[in-house]
Amino acid sequence: MALRAGLKCFMGSGLIWRRPGFRTLCVTSRRDAANSARSHEDRKTQDLSSFAIRSHTCGELCLAHVGQEVTLCGWLQYRRHDKFLVLRDFHGLTQIILPPDENMPTGAIEIQAKQVHILNPCKKLPFEIKESVKKSESLRMQYRYLDIRSAHLQYNLRLRSTMVMKMREYLCNQHGFVDVETPTLFKRTPGGAKEFVVPTQEHGKFYSLPQSPQQFKQLLMVGGMDRYFQVARCYRDEGSRPDRQPEFTQVDIEMSFVDQLGIQRLVEGLLRYSWPEEKGSLPDPFPVMTYAEAMSSYGVDKPDTRFQMKITDVTSQMKTVQLQFVQEALGKAHGCAKAIRVTEGAKYLTGKALDVMLDMIWDQYKQEVIAVVVRPDGSWKSLLRNYLSEDQQKDLAGATGAKAEDLLLLAAGQHDTACAALGKLRLEVASHLEECGVSLREPNAFHFLWVVDFPLFLPKEDKAEELESAHHPFTAPHPEDLELLHTDPAKVRSQHYDLVLNGSEVGGGSIRIHNSQLQRWILGDILKEDVGLLSHLLEALDLGAPPHGGIALGLDRLIATIVGAASIRDVIAFPKSFRGHDLMSNAPDFVSAEELQPYHIQVTPNK
Repeated sequence: MALRAGLKCFMGSGLIWRRPGFRTLCVTSRRDAANSARSHEDRKTQDLSSFAIRSHTCGELCLAHVGQEVTLCGWLQYRRHDKFLVLRDFHGLTQIILPPDENMPTGAIEIQAKQVHILNPCKKLPFEIKESVKKSESLRMQYRYLDIRSAHLQYNLRLRSTMVMKMREYLCNQHGFVDVETPTLFKRTPGGAKEFVVPTQEHGKFYSLPQSPQQFKQLLMVGGMDRYFQVARCYRDEGSRPDRQPEFTQVDIEMSFVDQLGIQRLVEGLLRYSWPEEKGSLPDPFPVMTYAEAMSSYGVDKPDTRFQMKITDVTSQMKTVQLQFVQEALGKAHGCAKAIRVTEGAKYLTGKALDVMLDMIWDQYKQEVIAVVVRPDGSWKSLLRNYLSEDQQKDLAGATGAKAEDLLLLAAGQHDTACAALGKLRLEVASHLEECGVSLREPNAFHFLWVVDFPLFLPKEDKAEELESAHHPFTAPHPEDLELLHTDPAKVRSQHYDLVLNGSEVGGGSIRIHNSQLQRWILGDILKEDVGLLSHLLEALDLGAPPHGGIALGLDRLIATIVGAASIRDVIAFPKSFRGHDLMSNAPDFVSAEELQPYHIQVTPNK
């Protein structure tokens, strides 16, 4: 129920929690001019009650306000004996007494009401607004406007707002960037994720929702804008993918006459300037790792460097192992043997738990992984024990650093597959150890990392003999690899860079191709794309395009990592479900045949 109340602040008791009944309240009264004039200290740095009918928030009052008359507005969180009310808003809780004969001597402060007005009653809520009350995510999303009242969502959304404001200040006020809005209705273009299409009343013609402002920000550089940014809405029709959203937000940045290092230093400064003080400080500069090193040592291009357990090459130690699959793997091109050491893993990872993980790796990668349990006396429990001499076991233990009660996980196979399998296993093992109470990844640690020198092209999944862009077709090749474009394009490195935070990619960018001939060659001759679809961009590159580059920070992922949210849905006010549905409004919804007729669209029945 919504309430408004007139109050006088005085010393009072603490409060006892019981089941809340929710009503919106405003407590009001006439106020003495001297008492109602709030000092600069009361307002602190922000006036959260300006232009509103309240004088203070429910989390603002303290002993300094004793004797003042104040006005509070909020929701009724709790009522006891028709004598005590607990009023709640986005800022906190305040207890109100209705009114006693005398002040209570204990506690910090209470509010004595003069008038209470019910602004809006409400029926029984589908769930209590308490952090301790467990709610299913589907119920929370169905009643998202109620879920937003929760303390953690209030914190997440307000921290997001504060960081975005500081980013704007840093870019605009300190470095001369211009905030430009780019179109949402565009055309289908090659490369990247699937795009949403929007029908028009022109027969057979559709708009596409852009998956990023990529082409527009490059065109702004051609237009001499020089330094652009935008808090941009982006769209990708990716279906049911874990922790993804069909619409999401990027902090999109582009600069002219810049190199890779310049973009990286800009972003590091941007994050240090906007970083929440309570989250500690950030390094200067951020560490850098090549793509090749990331894949070889961690098995992923977004390594979580908060813990060790790195992948070690043990090819030389495994060459003499007379296991058929090992010898077959090492006999092929790019064959290798890799291992990870799990410190004291033998205490926590044995039996069924380990078998489930190894089966999962086989199902996903078709990669055999051998486990070696090092017993407390240093002896091995493993299939490998039958194929290695004691000296060979010592060599392998020395190469990996394995000690008593450790667990070794070894894979022999094609380099990329073996590393990727162990990289996945590394993360699964870390999660299992933490479930067992092992302190592995500090929850309040933030490890940023630049990953650079990505391949420019990758083989297509369905046609390995053909190439596709590793990121997007506008990424410039590494200057040292330009000659390989015509002889061996699969080996060309790109001027792409990813920003990784605690094992999540929170940003990605590149130096762009600003030469139209090079862009045409890559699109038409290497990627076999329809060059005509990008004629507008190619023509612009012909008209004096400056060298330029940029980056897009994934705002949702960045904020989710900072606040420790389990999903990016916990930092978005109105997110979509796992399947891309709005459970609150039931979108997407059906459209009648009559409404579709002007768009020349007819829905056919499911087969």
